[in-house]
Amino acid sequence: MKSAFSIEDLSLTIGGAMILDGITLEVLENETLGIIGPNGAGKTSLFNLLSGIRKPTRGTIHLGEDDITNISVHHRASLGIARTFQTSSVFSNLTLLENVRIAAQASNGHSMNFTKNAYKFEEIVNHSYELLDQVGLKTQALQRAGSLSHGDKRLLEIAIILASKAKIILLDEPMAGMSVENVPALVEIIRSLATVHKKTVLIVEHHMEVILGLADRIAVLNYGELLICDTPEKVIANPTVQSAYLGANL
Repeated sequence: MKSAFSIEDLSLTIGGAMILDGITLEVLENETLGIIGPNGAGKTSLFNLLSGIRKPTRGTIHLGEDDITNISVHHRASLGIARTFQTSSVFSNLTLLENVRIAAQASNGHSMNFTKNAYKFEEIVNHSYELLDQVGLKTQALQRAGSLSHGDKRLLEIAIILASKAKIILLDEPMAGMSVENVPALVEIIRSLATVHKKTVLIVEHHMEVILGLADRIAVLNYGELLICDTPEKVIANPTVQSAYLGANL
């Protein structure tokens, strides 16, 4: 399999404190990589570096063969990197359809203007409905996004990501705040990102059962260092992981 995303000796120091130290990792095309570790291990900081929100103190980031270490968030998005955050981020005053349609327009090279010629691209509108249908939100397409439940906002975020045609998807604690009954449906939709839509997915998640069910490999961060990256079975069997984390809230 080809490399989708790779980092080498990636490090981040903030105010003299070492947040990430020498992380080297390769993620393959269409792979789902789970990232776990205790609070403060550096999981979200790693996502901030990968998405361009922060620049590393040391090390490199490659998208395929292209060095993207120092390019902007916007430029990375245009190259196919999309991210969700621990708190849902959607246009609350717009409808679900408008949220998805704007992302679809931008990915097809059209203006992101919210109103001008908004619905003249019939193909884009129809595709937006299809994406909402895929995440189970088609019947709510004309509802304002701000009125959605937390779980449905997560689903809308995934529809927006699919509309953007992103190749690399960074999911930061997608299950945070989800009710127990809504978790299985979201797990299956996240699974479909790799299996159906052929995306490469990196997912930070505290729920071990979710990570074990989704990830091809799991990377364990500990005090800013990469402890191990291997299959779920080998990670669980690792004595250091067992002594430090099993039974704990990752």
